[in-house]
Amino acid sequence: MLGFRRGSGPVVETQRLVLRLPEAGDHEAWSRLRREGEAFLKEWEPTWSVDHFSRRAFRNRVYWAARSRTEGRALALFLLRREDERLLGAITLDNIRRGPAQSATIGYWIGPEHARQGYMSEALAAVVHHAFTALDLSRVEAACLPENAASRGLLERAGFKYEGVAQSYLQINGRWRNHVLYANLRGDRRGRAAIDGE
Repeated sequence: MLGFRRGSGPVVETQRLVLRLPEAGDHEAWSRLRREGEAFLKEWEPTWSVDHFSRRAFRNRVYWAARSRTEGRALALFLLRREDERLLGAITLDNIRRGPAQSATIGYWIGPEHARQGYMSEALAAVVHHAFTALDLSRVEAACLPENAASRGLLERAGFKYEGVAQSYLQINGRWRNHVLYANLRGDRRGRAAIDGE
């Protein structure tokens, strides 16, 4: 069972979730969730490395997440269900740019058995709110495959607006693929995500 009160503790909390940095002890739960959802996840992600599930590769992820947060470059969070501390997926605010940009890119994944239960909507709204308030960002960008209707719907419900198509944007499952681009702006009242308690 994952404990979310260890290490750095929660970074973002919602009604049903605790979002925190990954820790070395999460390897087994992460590996199991990724293996169980492999067919579902590989369709939407870059090609996995040959050592994707190894402890060493996972330790590198943990180290990268901690260092990136300290340096203010990224915020990589695991989604844990509050009621039982079960790992559901992850969400990452990456490529944080300061100065005149004040922006970042967001990406996420969830285990297939936890999809379409509102967990990622809850996490996305909370992380965007955290980006606009605690991190003082002005713009959060996202990209997904044009045929990924679930992800597009998730972004649109969270207040992201469609901005266009990027040709050969990322290699997904071994092929260069076009992506649709979305953005959520702090100053855009139409795009602001509703947060419980406000």
